[in-house]
Amino acid sequence: MSDQKSDQIIEDVKDYYGKVLTTNEDLKTSACCPLDAPPEHVRPLIKNVHEAVQEKFYGCGSPLPLAAEGCTILDLGCGSGRDAYILSQMVGENGHIIGVDMTDEQLSVARQHIGWHMDKFGYKKSNVEFKKAYIEDLKTADIKDNSIDIVISNCVINLSPDKEKVFSEIYRVLKPGGELYFSDVFAGRRIPEPLQKDKIMLGECLGGALYIDDFRRMLGAIGIPDYRVSASRKMTLDDPVIEKMAGMIDFYSMTIRAFKVPLEDICENYGHVAYYKGTIDQCPHAFTLDDHHIFNTGMPVPVCGNTANMLQETRFKKHFRINGDFSTHYGPFDCAPSTPTNQGNACC
Repeated sequence: MSDQKSDQIIEDVKDYYGKVLTTNEDLKTSACCPLDAPPEHVRPLIKNVHEAVQEKFYGCGSPLPLAAEGCTILDLGCGSGRDAYILSQMVGENGHIIGVDMTDEQLSVARQHIGWHMDKFGYKKSNVEFKKAYIEDLKTADIKDNSIDIVISNCVINLSPDKEKVFSEIYRVLKPGGELYFSDVFAGRRIPEPLQKDKIMLGECLGGALYIDDFRRMLGAIGIPDYRVSASRKMTLDDPVIEKMAGMIDFYSMTIRAFKVPLEDICENYGHVAYYKGTIDQCPHAFTLDDHHIFNTGMPVPVCGNTANMLQETRFKKHFRINGDFSTHYGPFDCAPSTPTNQGNACC
């Protein structure tokens, strides 16, 4: 993508989210709105977030990671800070949240309410900071290599004109064993270039939606050959003008997780068995890794080598017991096909 085209996209996005949209009521479609209710444990945390912050929230999901106490979390495209302030409560006063955004109007709202939220949470010191930077170049925000436990993003990466750079930067700043956990809009085909340039299509999170297999290739290129889908839902376009423009393109709101751990490009069987200990406060009876891995407390679950590493080489390690090693290979693990409604190479 040419620098001139990238610069124009960035300016159009800044204008749309800084000036065109006053609140989330101004959106023309539901693409940049959550399609499902937030998890039950998140609802009381949302109530602690200032109304002025909430009304400028434009996310499409709930990429709010469990077992995050004490973690350093980077929120890419943090906007007015809604997710950052929810995460502030989840990581606790000893954790740290860094919000990055390029839009002055959004950052102004986020920063104005830091003190209010810290008082609300009962914190003696702030565990949240907001930085102006582009998500394609996190060095300008002084984000160091291997310094972040979890990177989240909520319906923002689609707005970037250079998504390859975004994912490369995410991989750079994640610690070994760190996680990318994000919600975004994806498409079942590549978006035609005229729609990529359309200001409304772009601002409504549709023009920049990633074709799911291009996303898979991008992740593989930076060293993450396997990712998991936590939630996926086909979207409806509620505006007749936009629906006419989009034609037969199918759009999906998806929440995806990927880990910076050793992974193979397909799921391989080494005879691993995983046991969830039931020790994550919000899910004492079962833990959901992705849309087809639910671990009931104490119940043995055969898993592929990739899943084993996602559980034993990350912050989830203390919550699981994994039996088995990589000394004997038993062939490929039975895997799901990659389709728009059942994404990735994750095992069944």
